Amino acid sequence: MVKAGVLVISHGSRENEWVRRIDEAVARLQLTQPLPVVSAFLEIVEGRLIQDGVDELEAAGVTDLYVLPLFVSSGSTHVDDIGQGFGEPRVSEIREGELGTFTVRRAKVEYGVPIDNDPYIAQILYENIRELSVEPQQEQLLLIGHGSKEPVFHKRWRHGLSQLAEQVRELGGFAAAQTAMLLPDQAACVLRAMQRKHPGQAVLVAPLFLSSGYFTNHVIPKRLGGLDYRYNGESLLPHPYVTRWMEQQIESWLQRLYAQDEHLA
Repeated sequence: MVKAGVLVISHGSRENEWVRRIDEAVARLQLTQPLPVVSAFLEIVEGRLIQDGVDELEAAGVTDLYVLPLFVSSGSTHVDDIGQGFGEPRVSEIREGELGTFTVRRAKVEYGVPIDNDPYIAQILYENIRELSVEPQQEQLLLIGHGSKEPVFHKRWRHGLSQLAEQVRELGGFAAAQTAMLLPDQAACVLRAMQRKHPGQAVLVAPLFLSSGYFTNHVIPKRLGGLDYRYNGESLLPHPYVTRWMEQQIESWLQRLYAQDEHLA
């Protein structure tokens, strides 16, 4: 008999507000059937790490486990590390995961996908910066994400950021959209290039981060220090569409799971 369970994994933070926002987003899940859902963290939040979450769900009798990486990009090396820990193949042949192998005693595991360029997230980004916009036709969007220096992961970051930026540009009717990463350090260079090319257009900067914290409050403003731009530092959470995105992923998995169970019956 199938008993489904879900493990939502996010990065973790020393900031209590960051963790609280994640927990509240998970707690708001409204699924079509009751099932155990555990929120776990890659690091820092002791007692609630990934293996703790697996153990809790298996103790509850879960036979089929959906592991949902609550990260903004498949270009994150953390997403690859977690996947390898659950037996997924490496994204890059030359990079071995840093987490080892998680112990899953009985449950079958399916590893989900991160956010990337989901339309729900594009809508959040647009709503976050809408208050900064005065005359969209004379404004440009700069979407900033964490990024990666490793070629395979850099390419994935760039693809997802570009797709999201174009969706937000269309939603807001902005004149143009560009992207930049913090790793490598591109933000100031890209912003200056945008201003040189279109000196009469304002630049609205949107951070692609799950929850507000060190990167949105300190790193981005510091990297763009002395430059002219509009910014409010709003993150994806606490927007309810993050929960909606999780619901969409989980419900899709449940449909596959029960369709397979009926086929085998």
